[in-house]
Amino acid sequence: MQLDYLDLYLIHKPYNDYYGTWRAMERLYKEGRIRAIGVSSFWNERLADLITFNNVKPAVNQIETNVWNQEWKSQAYMEKEGVQAEAWAPFAEGAEHVFTNPVLEEIAKKHGKTTAQVMIRWFLQRDYVVIPKSVHKARLEENFDVFDFELDDKDMAKIKTLDRGHSILEDEMDPEIAESFR
Repeated sequence: MQLDYLDLYLIHKPYNDYYGTWRAMERLYKEGRIRAIGVSSFWNERLADLITFNNVKPAVNQIETNVWNQEWKSQAYMEKEGVQAEAWAPFAEGAEHVFTNPVLEEIAKKHGKTTAQVMIRWFLQRDYVVIPKSVHKARLEENFDVFDFELDDKDMAKIKTLDRGHSILEDEMDPEIAESFR
């Protein structure tokens, strides 16, 4: 990669020899070649296992979080352990008409914003790192325009009612997902 260091390096999913991978990343972290190390899609029991039996705690855990799958319990555990939550699929990949959801549209209209901006603001107020994907310049600019308003308690409560308590994108407990990493 011809770089002096990486800012952040993540293990994607707790499969195969993730302990060996983590220990190699710890070594690179201690050498200063990686500034922060973290994980992706480590649910609470895997994150607890990694933290308990290794020397360096993950700086970040990127998990699927969106208005349909809000991950409050995971967030509470990460906060307790000092691990930064980062949202994967913050817009639920557009599933279930998330951008035209009536609850989000009502809140967006109230604040003179888009539903995407409401979702980004919701993440920021939850202390999540959120990096929404877009290749359109106008949407990228829109995604940054979220610091001039705040969702009130009623807005946050309305969004909380959208939580289905599980992923609508991928069943992380499906053995075929682990097998696909062969």
